[in-house]
Amino acid sequence: MTINHITTPLDSAILDSKEHYIFYHKMVDYVFKELIVSVQRHKLLNTHEVNMFKQYCDLLLYSVEAMRIKYMYDEEDNMKVDLTESGFPNYLEFRYLFNDLELRNDYLQKLTPVEVLQEEFLDTLMRKKEPIKRSKLFQAASIVYYSSVDKRYIFNRFVQGKIVKSPEGATTDYMTSWSFYDVASNRPFVCFMYFNYSGSDVNDVKGDIYDVLKNTADRKMKLDTMAYGIDRKLAKVSPKLIKRVDLGPLHNMFAKDENELTHIILEGISKKEIPLESYALSLKIDEVASKSEFKEGSFFSKQLLQRWDDVFRKKYVFAPHRIIQLLYNKTPELMNKLAIPPIEMADLKIKELKK
Repeated sequence: MTINHITTPLDSAILDSKEHYIFYHKMVDYVFKELIVSVQRHKLLNTHEVNMFKQYCDLLLYSVEAMRIKYMYDEEDNMKVDLTESGFPNYLEFRYLFNDLELRNDYLQKLTPVEVLQEEFLDTLMRKKEPIKRSKLFQAASIVYYSSVDKRYIFNRFVQGKIVKSPEGATTDYMTSWSFYDVASNRPFVCFMYFNYSGSDVNDVKGDIYDVLKNTADRKMKLDTMAYGIDRKLAKVSPKLIKRVDLGPLHNMFAKDENELTHIILEGISKKEIPLESYALSLKIDEVASKSEFKEGSFFSKQLLQRWDDVFRKKYVFAPHRIIQLLYNKTPELMNKLAIPPIEMADLKIKELKK
């Protein structure tokens, strides 16, 4: 394990209250659903990539929903969110989910049976005319959590996609995808690789490809370094294009970083120029392509390697119309450096904050 894999609770902060916690979950769920639609509508990725991107986002949303259920009525513990250059749950939260569900049968045996809990709820509400205690509600939430959440759909630190045929018009024969949660930045990344294979059946090296990606391309690093590492470790595989999507930061009222977009949103909220629900999401797409090939090694064991071109980066910002206007007013030079003008998403409205 390298230093990049080390994470501690000090990398995150606990939300101040259950109201903030509910608000945060609604925001993440809403923003990601809007993001998937916007990425497809503006064709930031091709059709095959969008389908894969959506699957990884669905895993992330499933995990966030599992966290919501887990902590719903828990008075003793709170979910930790990285509030600096991220806006997403601390990586440890995903590990806690995974570890919990490894022992789901043990936990279910210790919980009060559903029938007993239902009888207690009815007796409290109908006969005693009293509200249900939070400790009992937490027991009910725990039953839902351990009985309905599936460990297979939790967003793990590394998630591998299948190897498929490249889409029509591509210059390569195959493509694959993977996603990882970078523990240093606490942000999710989605990657795509287009490649050729010099053997007869790519399934012969499927396991090797998966192992190399998991061990070489599972954290944030320079994209050309990642590409070179993959290329050197797979003799018969020739990567031709690698694309990486960096999701975040999510700029919102909870953020505590020096990012310029975050600062503008926080300032606007403090001056009551924009509502508490205001948000913006940054997204970056890096690409590196092979521009030529060369052979390396001794006479008897030469390997064909790729000579990689410069990394090409495109930056995007997604936000509601009012936030886009604010960003143009406050930092037009930053907006003009984006690949395309800021992409408009719908406003988020949370009634609980209006009370």
